[in-house]
Amino acid sequence: MSTALPAIAETLRVATFNTELSRKGPGILLRDILKGSDVQILAVMDTIIAARPDVIALQGFDYDLKNAALGAFANGLKERGLDYPYHFAAPPNAGLQTDIDLDGDGDPGGPGDAQGYGRFFGQGSMAVLSRHPIDTSMVQDYSIVLWKELPDNLYPMTQSGPFPSAAAHEIQRLSTNGHWVLPIDHPEMGRFHILTFHASPPVFDGPEDRNGRRNHDEVAFWSHFLGGAFGPAPNEAFILMGDANLDPDRGDGRSIAIQNILDHPALQDPAPASTTVAWPQTGKMRVDYVLPSRDWAIVDAQVAPLNEAASRHSLVWVALKKP
Repeated sequence: MSTALPAIAETLRVATFNTELSRKGPGILLRDILKGSDVQILAVMDTIIAARPDVIALQGFDYDLKNAALGAFANGLKERGLDYPYHFAAPPNAGLQTDIDLDGDGDPGGPGDAQGYGRFFGQGSMAVLSRHPIDTSMVQDYSIVLWKELPDNLYPMTQSGPFPSAAAHEIQRLSTNGHWVLPIDHPEMGRFHILTFHASPPVFDGPEDRNGRRNHDEVAFWSHFLGGAFGPAPNEAFILMGDANLDPDRGDGRSIAIQNILDHPALQDPAPASTTVAWPQTGKMRVDYVLPSRDWAIVDAQVAPLNEAASRHSLVWVALKKP
């Protein structure tokens, strides 16, 4: 579609971007941001500045309890002319360690035995930056929902019971990182909601297909949410966006989950047949999505050019207005 244009007051531009900024240990991302010279971080900032979204969901961004890295990143963008005075990140499941063998490797205490894969708490998590106020008192955080609580879930089962154990089944959460619903107040359009998540890759497991099943159910969560399975859902002025780690046609994942989302009567797809990531193993795929509710008028949409210095993922943005 057309090239990026400066956002105007009557238009809301929203974006999702898997930055792949995660580092190998806690505090390293903050250190690298504060240095001000990290090539990847600067490339990620350049990508965001080129698109100039009003609201952006970030994935692959390490969480810390004080949101120091997120604040430093927002300050870095501000110094370069793009101000996001409002930001949000909640404690994720990534790296939230348990004392149970969750991944079935027989050795509890590893990164796969956290509620979401991670070598440290918050590794490769999510965040949201916004030009407009986020009503943090009304955020709906579904990160603690247990996998077994999802209707029609695909939790892996064996002849002897849940994989890898009944104890794991009792505590395993659905979200690899989180499922968030954020109310944001626009000065002219009023309140709208961002629905965002970052699902597990549907690979890197065994014949039980634990990751493939979890990925399916993390994506399918939104179908159940929009159907009212987890309480009242917004019925207008919302945008579902994030990294589903699932292509509707290609790859090893259970594509039906994202196909159901793309076909959902409450949603519209501004960028069908696009590709958003280039992985050496699989080639180009579509795994990153911005899907507005049907009541929005779509002004423009674009998968930004891939900046290999930043990420293997492209930033995806959509410009919207109220009809």
